[in-house]
Amino acid sequence: MELTLLGTGAPEGLPRPSCPCAVCARAHGPWARAATALLVDDALLLDLTPGAVFAAARAGHSLSAVRQVLLTHPHDGPAVELPPTLPPAGRVPDGQVLTLISGHRVRAVPMDAPGTGYEVGSPDGERLLYLPPGAAPAGLDGRAERPYDLVVCDVVGRPDAVARLRAVGAVGPATEVIAVHLDHDAPPGAALDRLLAAAGARAVPDGTTLVVGEYPVVPDVPRRVLVTGGARSGKSLEAERRLETFPEVVYVATGGRRGGDPEWEARVALHRERRPGAWRTEETCELVGLLAAEGPPLLIDCLSLWLTDAMDRVDAWEDVRWREGGETALRARVAELVAAVRGTRRQVVLVTNEVGSGVVPATPAGRRFRDELGRLNAAVAAECEEVLLVVAGQAVVVRG
Repeated sequence: MELTLLGTGAPEGLPRPSCPCAVCARAHGPWARAATALLVDDALLLDLTPGAVFAAARAGHSLSAVRQVLLTHPHDGPAVELPPTLPPAGRVPDGQVLTLISGHRVRAVPMDAPGTGYEVGSPDGERLLYLPPGAAPAGLDGRAERPYDLVVCDVVGRPDAVARLRAVGAVGPATEVIAVHLDHDAPPGAALDRLLAAAGARAVPDGTTLVVGEYPVVPDVPRRVLVTGGARSGKSLEAERRLETFPEVVYVATGGRRGGDPEWEARVALHRERRPGAWRTEETCELVGLLAAEGPPLLIDCLSLWLTDAMDRVDAWEDVRWREGGETALRARVAELVAAVRGTRRQVVLVTNEVGSGVVPATPAGRRFRDELGRLNAAVAAECEEVLLVVAGQAVVVRG
């Protein structure tokens, strides 16, 4: 089964007409995207968009053999002029199966938002799933019979759609996931590629043709990622976005609870509200055991608070205790953690702070913490496939 993406953008396209935002300003050349439309084996058109005939021609295809046109979502704005060779466009009721003269089998999949998804099976048995913008499958009960070969969906706008499909086995390790309906809320260029790769997905230019069922180029999701940055830089949000397409994540909060500190409790509440409801939270600094155990991905936030706890435990703040064994004890705890990061089989994203680029602390204990955190960050970074520095909400790739 051959799939040609005539467009990969949001319904209004990218750049949006008359939009002055930075993403739209940069969306030209290969980053310009027409509204998403899919052509399957030159016989089935999913979503009819302005310029579809010319887009097909640019991709080396014709719409003259199309026997069915299906819409996935309400198309607002002016009516799209229907080429005379195309049959009328329509939508299939949820759950209904349509068999085309070409041998393709199309099943309408219910969504949790206005629109209809379509599962398309080829005469040879390959299967793809196409979802409308801003929607995820509804009513997924039980395990899927087998994973789809290809899923085309709104990965940026609805990452939980991929998580739901993963949870029931509809997206497996060999499933190719293509991001479409890309709008100006998606980061441009390499930042988009990095975000999608963390989800096991990728974006392709308009006009790309994919062969469904052939060995896919599935992005290699790094096992260990370190995200660092200054205060309020956006590092925790960057870390969370890297795991939001996974159905189960253990969020490890190393800060614990601080009774009588309303400002701290407000920070914790903000983080909880931002995380998907399916994530589980563990408040602990015992990271070695978690890293050694089997289980879902870990998000550890953060190493600086873990170091504070470690220094408390070995009484490393006072100069005398530091010289009389605190330093040796802290080095041993750090080495144990670094070895656990090196040996973990779980996917893990670690968050830490950059505290060595600002004002020099006024106390010996403050300077000791700054120095030890710098050493800890360097040691953990050496064990990670990918290291990101977040500055003003923008992630800079340091490694990977």
